[in-house]
Amino acid sequence: MKQRILVVNSGGDCPGMNAVIRAIVKRASQETKWEIIGSVNGFDGILSEPLELVPLTEKRVEGIHIQGGTILTTNNKRNPFNYPVKQKDGTIKNEDVTDKLIYNLKVFNFDAVIHIGGNESHKISHKLSQKGVNIIGIPKTINNDLSITDFSFGFQTAAHVATEAVDKLVTTANSHNRVLILEVMGRDAGWIALHAAIAGGAEVCLIPEIPIDMEKVLQKLKSRYTADGRGFANIVVAEGAYFKGEKNEKISGSIARKIAEKLKESNFQADIRETILGHLQRGGSPIAFDRILATELGVKAFELVKEKKFGTMAVHQNFELTHKDLKEVIDQYNKVELSHNLIHTAKGIGISFGD
Repeated sequence: MKQRILVVNSGGDCPGMNAVIRAIVKRASQETKWEIIGSVNGFDGILSEPLELVPLTEKRVEGIHIQGGTILTTNNKRNPFNYPVKQKDGTIKNEDVTDKLIYNLKVFNFDAVIHIGGNESHKISHKLSQKGVNIIGIPKTINNDLSITDFSFGFQTAAHVATEAVDKLVTTANSHNRVLILEVMGRDAGWIALHAAIAGGAEVCLIPEIPIDMEKVLQKLKSRYTADGRGFANIVVAEGAYFKGEKNEKISGSIARKIAEKLKESNFQADIRETILGHLQRGGSPIAFDRILATELGVKAFELVKEKKFGTMAVHQNFELTHKDLKEVIDQYNKVELSHNLIHTAKGIGISFGD
């Protein structure tokens, strides 16, 4: 009888998810006793009635590594510990359905789960592991906010997309003597913004790790303009950035627009425009780096299942593939440390962090 592995995506999509699914399947195909099954739309597939499961054969995964998104689809609102369940009266109530999940895994003869997800997803992985689920994690997030692993796949492609956006905005800012503000993703970490600002040549980079002092931002912008109003500047801001003294105040709407408003309120004379890059960072074909990283992690995750090293995550650390306990991974959020060499590099070329 073949051993069965259930592959589950959860959280947001990102470039490389199909590459990691393909890698798991192709590695398993090197042996005769393994069967890989995909759960549709996160944990929905194993929890639905009837189940929504997809046999993942070599034929099914041919060529998918170059595609963005995920053939299994994904969801960031279907946490099995807080899962939306339709009641008899038609209302929806969130409930813990992990006992049903574990029952279904047992009844349908699943020996292990490989869970592809980011920071919040692997908090679920850890809790399922504590309940006895044989689970292996794979780090996936454009935000690069998972600790322990050097990079999570999807990040480099997102940073590349953001850099291309900065490249284009630099030329139009220069043409019109404008200040252009680009808002990028990243949740509570500034990795995408930092990489894009350095690679794209922005003058200001605003990240969640450094509270924004608008006086410092204004000072930098003014240095970019002559007395007759000629000049230009580009600002890259992470979605989680906040103003000095306002950390606990929820920003309503876009941080890029808030910055533009504050610049206009200060009577800064340049024409100011905002661009919110949004889900463009999640879409499209993964670059080579992410395809390779995802493939490495997929192969490693399958081998961790074979070795029964459950409750761990496949990681790329110090240029080597290894694994770490899930608790160790989720205990610390991977923010940009102010001592990081990229902060030093950015300041060395004159980028202002608004501090």
